[in-house]
Amino acid sequence: MEATASAKYLRGSAQKARLVIDLIRGKDVNKALAILRFSKKRAARGVEKCMRSAIANANEAAEKANVSIDPDDLWVRAAFVDRGPTKNLRRVRPAPQGRAYREQRHFCHVTISLSNDAKPEPKGVSKSAPAAVAKAAKLAESKARKRGGAAAAPRAKRTAPKTETAESVEKPAAKKASKKKKAEE
Repeated sequence: MEATASAKYLRGSAQKARLVIDLIRGKDVNKALAILRFSKKRAARGVEKCMRSAIANANEAAEKANVSIDPDDLWVRAAFVDRGPTKNLRRVRPAPQGRAYREQRHFCHVTISLSNDAKPEPKGVSKSAPAAVAKAAKLAESKARKRGGAAAAPRAKRTAPKTETAESVEKPAAKKASKKKKAEE
């Protein structure tokens, strides 16, 4: 069973609300509510209200269909934010040298859809997922160790140990000897 709720004309830009919505998409309802409750984003409060409304809509639809539904089995199937109007809420702020900056107050529309159906498996994940995850982790680790290109060159120069060889010690002595011979001639 699916239930949808939408909250319209929420204060704040759609871009900022999308940051909050991205945190809860695909999560179960209890986790999503906990994330929204303790989020420091201002848009989280309106999104939480919309989420609670969707849960209530799911319970109401289940009662009408004479089906029992457990709110703990619900998960966020879809969540998105649309841009709202800015037409009627425009303000003017003072600016330097007698000018004025136009300030627009943004609104957004949030829509959340919940479902109690089984979550679909993520694409590309097979039954041997633990082996695939371990292989991906090893690959990422090996890539992290091997740094090539411009990023590795300065490090290689700095970390290369400076060792004095017999030739490098002899060269300054040979130069001094040749300078003395020229001075004597």
